[in-house]
Amino acid sequence: MQPRSTAPASEGRRPINPFLSNDPNQKAKRLARALVSDIVAYHPQKRDEGLKNGTLKQLLREEIKKSYEEYTDQIGKEFAESTTHFQDALNDVLAGGKKLF
Repeated sequence: MQPRSTAPASEGRRPINPFLSNDPNQKAKRLARALVSDIVAYHPQKRDEGLKNGTLKQLLREEIKKSYEEYTDQIGKEFAESTTHFQDALNDVLAGGKKLF
């Protein structure tokens, strides 16, 4: 068992847990990734087919549209349009790191 530190909490402070962050950018990134992850979870065959055939955007157009609408409803249209968080999530999560969106 290690002795407890008597240093003030500000010293050696751990990084803020992004899930507890009040930063709007962190929240928007997290929401975008969650929504896009849901597309992958619910439509794995479409995703695999789209990646294989280069038709990802076309095959998942409706699902992407619905997810983006949910995203803008939650974070606001102006904020959504002024950032690339949703697009980044599409590229990172749905397209497996390829810049397709």
